[in-house]
Amino acid sequence: MAGYNKNFELTVDDIERIEAALRLHKQAVSLERLALLEETDAPSDTTRSDLIDKELSAIHDLLGRLHNQKIFYRPAKAKKAPYVSG
Repeated sequence: MAGYNKNFELTVDDIERIEAALRLHKQAVSLERLALLEETDAPSDTTRSDLIDKELSAIHDLLGRLHNQKIFYRPAKAKKAPYVSG
C-alpha cells in the first residue's frame, strides 16, 4: 500500500503561487457567500451556507499554517538591538 510523501521540494515561488491561488479561491467563495446572503426572494439555504463557511475556514486555516512556517529574516547583529519594523 502506498504511503504519503512527507518531503516536498517546493521553492519560495511555488509557495507564493499556492498562497495567491488560495487567496483568489477564498475571494471567489466569499463573493459566493455574499451573493447567497443577498438573495431575498429565495428561502435561505443553511446547508449551502454552512458548506461555504466551512470551506472559507479551511482556506483561512491553511493560509495561516503556510504563514506560520515562514522564517522571517533578521540580521544577527540586530539581536541585541530593539526591533523596529518598517
